[in-house]
Amino acid sequence: MRVLLTLAYDGRSLDGWQSQPSGNTVQDRVENALSATAKSAIRLHGSGRTDAGVHALAQTAHFDAPGHLRMTPQNWLAALNAQLPPEIRILSAQEVLTDFHARFSAIAKTYRYDIETSPVLSPFRHGLSWHLPRGLDIAALVEVLGHFHGHHDFEAFCARRGNETEETDHHRTIHEARVEETEGGLSVTWRGDGFLYKMVRILTGTAVLVAQGRLDPAQVIAWLDQPAGLPHGRSSHCAPAAGLFLEKVHYPQEALTGTAFPPA
Repeated sequence: MRVLLTLAYDGRSLDGWQSQPSGNTVQDRVENALSATAKSAIRLHGSGRTDAGVHALAQTAHFDAPGHLRMTPQNWLAALNAQLPPEIRILSAQEVLTDFHARFSAIAKTYRYDIETSPVLSPFRHGLSWHLPRGLDIAALVEVLGHFHGHHDFEAFCARRGNETEETDHHRTIHEARVEETEGGLSVTWRGDGFLYKMVRILTGTAVLVAQGRLDPAQVIAWLDQPAGLPHGRSSHCAPAAGLFLEKVHYPQEALTGTAFPPA
């Protein structure tokens, strides 16, 4: 049985999603709980990576459950949450088809970036937002976000992993980039068919500099859709990890065949 998990986590004390020698990642913690339950090694496949300090409201991942255990998705949810630290929770579990893949079956992702503009940052928001007490020009922020809509080459708005080649495709489609005012500041929502390494944080950091009057919007336009070699350079304005939340991973309805527990 292939099981799809939806997870939430507070990234402040974690070293990101992907397994590392430290063992202090979301993947490591959940795989340890899976393997302890099954009494054998189980591999967890996530929809994508999140960096250290980044949070998730609804990350997704799948695993193949050993058939001899005869455990239902409901059983797995209870067993895993009983073993995981409180900063990681399994929100739901459901059976999916054996050809489903948490990463490759996804058609879009939604991220939210929270910014606090109050003069004093509440200690209860520390590590959960970017504190920018200086005024932001909201109209300028909305305008620059509009440049990112649509299908573009975003090579100038991502970080290098070190495994890129000439064939690496940096084209992505941004379906939504919008600003909402919140009680303590604002949030920026990004929805796209996929995101490159640190792309959301660099897009957000770049847009904030424009909203602060510290970066010419013309430079942002020049960075988009560049030819090979990036003759206009690249943006290095990466927003802190603290304010970023993976809000949702989107799948076509036909890919989710089983009933989730608990029901949505």
